[in-house]
Amino acid sequence: MVVELGLPNLKRHGLRHTGATWLADSGVPLHVLQQILGHRSIETTRLYLHPDTRHLLDAARQANAFLSKPARRETKPTRAPGM
Repeated sequence: MVVELGLPNLKRHGLRHTGATWLADSGVPLHVLQQILGHRSIETTRLYLHPDTRHLLDAARQANAFLSKPARRETKPTRAPGM
């Protein structure tokens, strides 16, 4: 099947890592993933996670857009007459 998909390097265990990562990225708590995967150690579960780095690219784009805007000049508050 993996040859037909054009993914000869794809292994079933790799899909386990992908599934665990997707569950973690969707907000499933790590201790729940540990139970799903059947790990004794939460550290083993952590090894299965390969976080999506797209959020880093989005953050960089947002920062770039913000920093590309002209700086706003701050104005000093004016005092009301008689103060």
